Amino acid sequence: MRALKIAGAVVSGLIAIVIVLLVTGIPSGFITSLVQDRIERETGYRIAIAGKTAIDVWPSFGLTLHNVTLESPKDGATDPHLSVGEVRADLPLSSLLSGSPKVSELTIDHPTLRLPMLRERTRVNAPSGTTHADDATTNTAAFPIGSVTISNGAIVFFDPDNRLEDRINDLDATVTIGADRKIDIAGSARPGNQPLKFTIKAAPPTGAPGRQNIPTELTLDAPGVLTHQLTAKADVRINGQVLLINGLSGSLNDGKFNGWASVDLASKPLVKVDLDFQQLGFGPASGSPGTSPATRSGTQPWSDVPFDLNGLNYVDAQVTISAAELRFGDARFAPASASATIANGVLQTTFSRLGTYDGEANGTLSVDVSKGSPSYALKADVTGVRALPLLSSLADFDTVDGKMQAKADVQATGNSLRAIMSSVAGTASVDVRDGALRNLNLAKMIRALTSGTLSGWQERPDQTTDLSQLSATATIAQGKATTSDLFLAGPLVRMTGAGTVDLGSKMLAFRVEPKLVMTTEGQGGSADPIGLGIPVIVQGTWSEPRIYPDMAGILDNPGAAYAKLRELGQGLFGQSGPGSSGKSGLGETLDNLIQQGLGGGNAGKPAPGGSPAPGQPSQGQSPQGGASPLDDIMKRLFGR
Repeated sequence: MRALKIAGAVVSGLIAIVIVLLVTGIPSGFITSLVQDRIERETGYRIAIAGKTAIDVWPSFGLTLHNVTLESPKDGATDPHLSVGEVRADLPLSSLLSGSPKVSELTIDHPTLRLPMLRERTRVNAPSGTTHADDATTNTAAFPIGSVTISNGAIVFFDPDNRLEDRINDLDATVTIGADRKIDIAGSARPGNQPLKFTIKAAPPTGAPGRQNIPTELTLDAPGVLTHQLTAKADVRINGQVLLINGLSGSLNDGKFNGWASVDLASKPLVKVDLDFQQLGFGPASGSPGTSPATRSGTQPWSDVPFDLNGLNYVDAQVTISAAELRFGDARFAPASASATIANGVLQTTFSRLGTYDGEANGTLSVDVSKGSPSYALKADVTGVRALPLLSSLADFDTVDGKMQAKADVQATGNSLRAIMSSVAGTASVDVRDGALRNLNLAKMIRALTSGTLSGWQERPDQTTDLSQLSATATIAQGKATTSDLFLAGPLVRMTGAGTVDLGSKMLAFRVEPKLVMTTEGQGGSADPIGLGIPVIVQGTWSEPRIYPDMAGILDNPGAAYAKLRELGQGLFGQSGPGSSGKSGLGETLDNLIQQGLGGGNAGKPAPGGSPAPGQPSQGQSPQGGASPLDDIMKRLFGR
């Protein structure tokens, strides 16, 4: 209401200047001082005109003021302040002669509005008695202005204590006020580097605005933030310095919503919101128009582009959101509900019974920016969730499938994704049952390790490794997750291990002991699993690690290392095959093959990296090009 009073007083003053000048010829400087006194008396704000004042009489009457400022008489460091490069008012002669003068157009060029940002809410005493704004007999006449044009404007939010500023630049707007008091506002601005367009339509009824609802419509286009246009309708009521928004409905990112909101502007803003969505989406889904082809997240480093959450210090909020379906990119959650509070620079979010791919998730997330560098804390419990759609949609990780349970209790700091991932600390656990490792055949990978090192996971889209259980618990410090109980069990493969995953650099270093089960009865069968005879190292980036037996010199001199592996007498399937003793059967065949491949001079000797020398048959293949005994064994063992 204070803004309306100021605007009305300014317009009335400008009209008075023109009328007096036309009738009496009194110098404009004298009239300007009278208007300044009147505005300060009615609004409590002081107007100063430092530039020249110009008056036009043709082709229409007009008054132009330069270098105008509007500020509180106290002129405190935390008071709002408005400065304008130029103000021009055009008044039709007919309105002057009618006795009801009206400004046909008010042009405001290069205005800068400075608004203080408060970190603490202060108590504001409500004025006693009925104010002028609440008088039902006022505001019944048409507003004495036809249109307002604002160009090259800026809004500056400043914190005088911490010397911080945030700006909205390139503010252009046109306000049209009809004879029926309907207001149409259209404009654009640039908060940060993001373009923004908006339209507002309001129909204030006659009488005091504080006593009646104002039907209002809003549309908002923010391509850098919203994938679709935001539209909303509501009944707005002004109650002192509290904006009440009732009957709120609209559409956000193609999802319809309804609810209510309020904004208390008496001190540090207090926002209250309660919204229910049919569908709430954030971020474009992969493959949607305008999105680039997805790249695997494991191949790209974390972004070090800083983001600014300092705005949480300057607003308090109480928010409740519910949705029949919630979407983050490709991820879907249904149903979804969350509540959040912001107070003293701390955001607390709670989500419970979040429907997540046949399971549910519960947890809390807090963000604290009150002490400078943002800090985060997450507690989450995921139960009965299908791992494949969740992990592939959130992290582009499409290797693990099955029913998943996971827990996390972690903390982090930083103002970029890389800083956050490099500072994670806490504990986490994961357990996947009755599923598969997609695109991987661990049995073939173990077999390949008997003849050469591996680079990458040897992914094949047509092959999988069935698993009964995949589990691990981890302790995380400085972005490094360390586990000592990695366990994988399947019908043909078992594996235990320990190691570290560096979340910040997306690197891993594991030492595992893979074993093959000599029967398809699975881990419950009577046959003992038979190992490679030596642990395996998995080291490098988590998208393309190097995999090799843990033997001295394996990377410097593969031939000698694999000869030593042969001498251990175990090999891939032990010293002997099932039902045999000594070096016979399967064990003897494997020993002979390794001896032929590595012990016979340069013939068939693997090239660096485990590949055979040019022109030589690869290991496990007969010189004549036919299937080798080892291939026959593998076919019988794995049924392939």
